[in-house]
Amino acid sequence: MLATVLSWIWVVSSLLLILSVLLHSPKGDGMGGLVSSGGSMFTSARSAENTLNRISWTLLSVFLGLAVVLSAGWIRG
Repeated sequence: MLATVLSWIWVVSSLLLILSVLLHSPKGDGMGGLVSSGGSMFTSARSAENTLNRISWTLLSVFLGLAVVLSAGWIRG
């Protein structure tokens, strides 16, 4: 029972981690810099970026911690 709950938390944390990484603002122009010469159309506040960084690191810690616990077999389910 506990292994099933932890597995679901692991899956949800992985999906939220993917979402939080995709929400980060790009650091460089990338391929878009080849086409447009203007500045970035979207800007983000520094505090929003810091909060998103904290969320991403927390989700990464939960994801990796649960991956170790579930793969090591420490919890019998």
